[in-house]
Amino acid sequence: MNLQELFAQATERLAAAPLAYGHGTTNAHDEAAWLVLWQLGLPLDSDMEALAGQAITPEQASAVNDLITRRIETRQPAAYLTREAWLQGVPFYIDERAIVPRSFIAELIADGDFDDWLSDHTQQVLDLCTGNGSLAVLSAMAWPDVQVTGADLSPDALAVARINVDKHDLQDRISLIESDGLSNCPGPYDLIICNPPYVNATSMGKLPAEYRAEPEMALAGGTDGMDFIRNLLRDAPSRMSPDGVLVLEIGNERPFFEAAFPHLEAVWLSTSAGDDQVLLLTAESLLVQSAPSP
Repeated sequence: MNLQELFAQATERLAAAPLAYGHGTTNAHDEAAWLVLWQLGLPLDSDMEALAGQAITPEQASAVNDLITRRIETRQPAAYLTREAWLQGVPFYIDERAIVPRSFIAELIADGDFDDWLSDHTQQVLDLCTGNGSLAVLSAMAWPDVQVTGADLSPDALAVARINVDKHDLQDRISLIESDGLSNCPGPYDLIICNPPYVNATSMGKLPAEYRAEPEMALAGGTDGMDFIRNLLRDAPSRMSPDGVLVLEIGNERPFFEAAFPHLEAVWLSTSAGDDQVLLLTAESLLVQSAPSP
């Protein structure tokens, strides 16, 4: 057997199984490439065509087939099986204690898409709901002069985040704290980034097994998905500097967001998934929203 044949076999098996994707890949072909290359110890950006004729030993084929079987039978995201996830070309450790990182905020950080809202005075950054710490790490990499705080309610997630902060040698620039929302985050912060639990109750009930394998607290946002966000927007102005900004991911929940905050002036940021996944709010706009009516 050669690599091309092994890859084709793995792709066929995944495609025939009732699997859901979205944790690093979007289809059986790409997931098969990831799992095959990972199990063989090859770089994930390898040229599959160039390697097509590479001979595969029976032991290698058996190991790959076992991994594909685990993916199909357990319905766990591939990232949990490999203990690795990638965002913007940066590798992160991940396991079942934290949600698999996939935030669109990562691409906005890498592309500098909200840099114009920042300034030389941007020094303190908060990654709220940090999960495995990936956005905190990417923030520290993107802005070398800032100090980053990663906050999460889950001690388990923070333990995973610690692994990634240490992995990228950012202990001096990233601190990790346990906090229920902003309760233990006094600020003031010049930038808050947040990929919170925002999935509404109806959608939670329809999630495929791969998503149910993740910590529910990282996903479930209440009846309309806005429970965490209501508290965040209530508390954020008191934790932000006067020129501070909040970058918030809400997935497919824009209708619920606009229904919950009809008078809030949000700037919608373009991502690879469209213009309705991530929004930016200024401290000023949040103060106007929270001000009592005359």
